[in-house]
Amino acid sequence: MKIIDSINQNKQFMSLEFFPPKKREDWPAFFETVEKLARLNPLFASVTYGAGGSAHAESLEIVTRLQQEYGLETMAHLTCIGSEPGEIRQFLSDLAAAGVDNVLALRGDLPTDGTTVASTSSPLQYASDLVSLIRDSFPNMGVGVAGYPEVHPEAVSPQADLSFLKLKLDNGADFAITQLFFDNSLYHAFVKRAREAGVSKPIIPGILPVVSLKVVKRIVSLCGASIPPEFLADLEQADNEGGAAAVQKIGIAHARKQIRELLDSGVPGVHLYTLNRAEVVMELLEGVER
Repeated sequence: MKIIDSINQNKQFMSLEFFPPKKREDWPAFFETVEKLARLNPLFASVTYGAGGSAHAESLEIVTRLQQEYGLETMAHLTCIGSEPGEIRQFLSDLAAAGVDNVLALRGDLPTDGTTVASTSSPLQYASDLVSLIRDSFPNMGVGVAGYPEVHPEAVSPQADLSFLKLKLDNGADFAITQLFFDNSLYHAFVKRAREAGVSKPIIPGILPVVSLKVVKRIVSLCGASIPPEFLADLEQADNEGGAAAVQKIGIAHARKQIRELLDSGVPGVHLYTLNRAEVVMELLEGVER
């Protein structure tokens, strides 16, 4: 089933994102986490592409198992940079054959070693190109895309970044999921600008519960998000006085407050970046009514 159809049928929802491990020996622990969180009845579960760097076959196996064994409506991440259309179509065909009806269409990260992308001749240079290919070749596939409340790190301006989001949606994507943020006003301002630009499709807020000061600093340095000064000060104080457990407590409380405020404001739903931490997600959602 296409996720957008479920979104349109639900008042508000919760969805999850999983990050499969690189090593196959770590799969049993990963699927134990999936089993625990599947009991929360998320509207859908997204799975990062390539299973942490694994082959297409392993990525396909993971999303298929989530779909068939755990009863989750699964959305497979799909990147296009450096790929040829034939490769993408084959992977999409394999997904469809496995009963996976949804993908998150992404450009993917550029090489960090200064080299150019191998397939510069490929027509798939941007996520908007990937959306067009999916819509043309697999019209029944559900398609989500990414949005950036604080602007994509490579964007030349907020206006240009927003125009690319609109292009992805105009090319056939059903909805957008935002990059993580820690200040809800950034999300609301982003949605307001998007609506003024003519975007009418759902924009789902993505929320990350902070469980480690070191990890969150690395994440925001990569994705262009920011940590509000007061929140950062609380996290640093917690780290100095109580270590990781104290940081996690502050991080969960902040994320829970974000979610409550977002739901009260009438967002379509909330997408949780789980970091594969079942206990964190379950604690986070305690007292959050949906």
